[in-house]
Amino acid sequence: MESFFSRLKVELIYPKNYRTIEEARSGIFAYIEIFYNRKRRDSANDGMNPVAFEEQAAMAA
Repeated sequence: MESFFSRLKVELIYPKNYRTIEEARSGIFAYIEIFYNRKRRDSANDGMNPVAFEEQAAMAA
Protein backbone atom coordinates (compact mmCIF):
# COMPACT_ATOMS: atom_id res chain seq x y z
CA MET A 1 0.00 0.00 0.00
CA GLU A 2 2.81 2.41 0.80
CA SER A 3 4.27 1.93 -2.66
CA PHE A 4 0.88 2.54 -4.29
CA PHE A 5 0.25 5.76 -2.36
CA SER A 6 3.76 6.94 -3.12
CA ARG A 7 3.19 6.43 -6.88
CA LEU A 8 -0.24 8.08 -6.65
CA LYS A 9 1.26 11.17 -5.04
CA VAL A 10 4.23 11.43 -7.41
CA GLU A 11 2.37 10.66 -10.64
CA LEU A 12 -0.93 12.42 -9.95
CA ILE A 13 -1.35 14.51 -6.82
CA TYR A 14 1.80 16.64 -6.78
CA PRO A 15 1.77 17.60 -10.50
CA LYS A 16 -1.93 18.67 -10.46
CA ASN A 17 -3.67 21.62 -8.88
CA TYR A 18 -7.22 20.52 -8.13
CA ARG A 19 -9.70 23.32 -7.49
CA THR A 20 -12.45 21.20 -5.96
CA ILE A 21 -12.82 17.95 -4.07
CA GLU A 22 -14.86 16.59 -6.98
CA GLU A 23 -12.01 17.28 -9.44
CA ALA A 24 -9.64 15.44 -7.12
CA ARG A 25 -12.00 12.48 -6.76
CA SER A 26 -12.50 12.27 -10.50
CA GLY A 27 -8.77 12.49 -11.19
CA ILE A 28 -7.91 9.85 -8.60
CA PHE A 29 -10.63 7.52 -9.91
CA ALA A 30 -9.37 7.84 -13.47
CA TYR A 31 -5.77 7.30 -12.35
CA ILE A 32 -6.62 4.11 -10.47
CA GLU A 33 -9.20 2.56 -12.79
CA ILE A 34 -7.83 3.58 -16.17
CA PHE A 35 -4.10 4.02 -15.79
CA TYR A 36 -2.86 2.15 -12.72
CA ASN A 37 -5.01 -0.98 -13.00
CA ARG A 38 -4.93 -1.34 -16.80
CA LYS A 39 -2.00 0.43 -18.43
CA ARG A 40 0.83 0.96 -15.96
CA ARG A 41 3.68 -1.49 -16.43
CA ASP A 42 4.72 -3.49 -13.40
CA SER A 43 8.09 -5.08 -12.69
CA ALA A 44 6.31 -7.94 -10.92
CA ASN A 45 4.66 -8.76 -14.29
CA ASP A 46 7.93 -8.77 -16.25
CA GLY A 47 7.34 -5.16 -17.32
CA MET A 48 3.91 -5.87 -18.77
CA ASN A 49 0.74 -3.96 -17.99
CA PRO A 50 -1.89 -5.89 -16.00
CA VAL A 51 -4.22 -6.43 -18.97
CA ALA A 52 -1.47 -7.93 -21.15
CA PHE A 53 -0.22 -10.07 -18.27
CA GLU A 54 -3.70 -11.48 -17.62
CA GLU A 55 -4.20 -12.18 -21.33
CA GLN A 56 -0.89 -14.03 -21.48
CA ALA A 57 -1.75 -16.03 -18.35
CA ALA A 58 -5.15 -16.96 -19.80
CA MET A 59 -3.56 -18.18 -23.03
CA ALA A 60 -1.05 -20.29 -21.10
CA ALA A 61 -3.78 -21.96 -19.03
